[in-house]
Amino acid sequence: MDKSRIIVVGGGAAGLTAAIMGARAGAPVLLLEKKDQLGRKLMITGKGRCNVTNAANDVEEIIANLPGNGRFLYGALRAFDHRQTMRFFEEELRLPLKVERGNRVFPESDRAADVVDAMAREMKRLKVDVQTGVSVTAVELDEDGQVAGVRTGQGTKIPGRAVIIATGGSTYPGTGSTGDGYRMAADLGLHVTTLRPSLVPLIAQEDWVKELQGLALKNVRVTLWDPRGKKLGEEFGEMLFTHFGLSGPIVLSLSKKATNYWEKSGKEREPLTIKINLKPALTPEQLDARIQRDFHEYLRKQYKNALGDLLPKSLIPVVIRLSKIDEDKFVHQITRQERHQLLETLTGMTVTVIGHRPMSEAIVTAGGVDIKEIDPKTMASKRVPGLFFAGEVVDVDGYTGGFNLQAAWSMGYVAGRAAAKLVNLPAGGV
Repeated sequence: MDKSRIIVVGGGAAGLTAAIMGARAGAPVLLLEKKDQLGRKLMITGKGRCNVTNAANDVEEIIANLPGNGRFLYGALRAFDHRQTMRFFEEELRLPLKVERGNRVFPESDRAADVVDAMAREMKRLKVDVQTGVSVTAVELDEDGQVAGVRTGQGTKIPGRAVIIATGGSTYPGTGSTGDGYRMAADLGLHVTTLRPSLVPLIAQEDWVKELQGLALKNVRVTLWDPRGKKLGEEFGEMLFTHFGLSGPIVLSLSKKATNYWEKSGKEREPLTIKINLKPALTPEQLDARIQRDFHEYLRKQYKNALGDLLPKSLIPVVIRLSKIDEDKFVHQITRQERHQLLETLTGMTVTVIGHRPMSEAIVTAGGVDIKEIDPKTMASKRVPGLFFAGEVVDVDGYTGGFNLQAAWSMGYVAGRAAAKLVNLPAGGV
């Protein structure tokens, strides 16, 4: 094979995009994926539906939802933003999309596999050489310090003029994201910032949380507070109780605020407080009126049998205990003060957060190849000619809602085109 080619390392969102864009720009492309199939992590995003991007108002909104160095992607997002991403899939790859709550964009089929299949078909059309089951352990350099290819886990050397590292982060290692790109970058003398989990489930102290394992709550408001009573963040939407604590979209978004707090304070796993408002659509006065209506309807029933219209069945025993009202008390005996206790429980269910789940369970890795090492216009290494980075391996991360995938598409687009420009230069050209 021709040495003047792009080698893309990693068959995830950024790698697939880089391969397609590099090939479209006229360069020979070889994509190497160490797992036996492409897009393993893409297959499980969005609960297997793949939250492709976010139909935000503009690029600024995308950047605002990438608090981990989102400004670095300003140029890449201008080159290939969320609207272009949607056109790419719908018009060019013939994959119909739909927009759901929170401007989240999904394939109409609700199948993440269709996203991967559409990109695989495009690579086949472009004659991208795709090789699965091939791990890459190092980037090879020539005597001038320029990229000369890669070395595989089998010990073979594959020549190439440009290498795009798109190996993902350190989350979901079963999908192939085991930090290979970080090691390769460090071996080349590049700086890799501290790695930590982002968008990660949180561990709760209270035992009652375990009783609610599997319960999903929709349209709730969750706030995160530090030990001094400062609000760290607030989210509205869906959450999930688990055997260890809390998860679900809004908890995952707040987890970034929690991990940032622990990192900056230097007090790892210092207890933080989460308050859950189960009825955020109602003012306290409206909620009190609602409770009174229910109590009037079930006037002669016991308290434990009067909350069925207000709460999911599995949540009732927990709310009863937290409200500190005798479950066997008849509704007509409940005092105004006790009714106020119930209202406070419904609007401020308190959970003590004492840590987070391990990196392997996080959706996204925070940290990575230092953005100071990378040219934001091309995703090229500033120190190793011919080397490019794209996707989660770069120190950029954001909230749930399609923003992290958009970052991957944009970086892959820019890296693929820039690498093709280099490969298409005459030998010795600059």
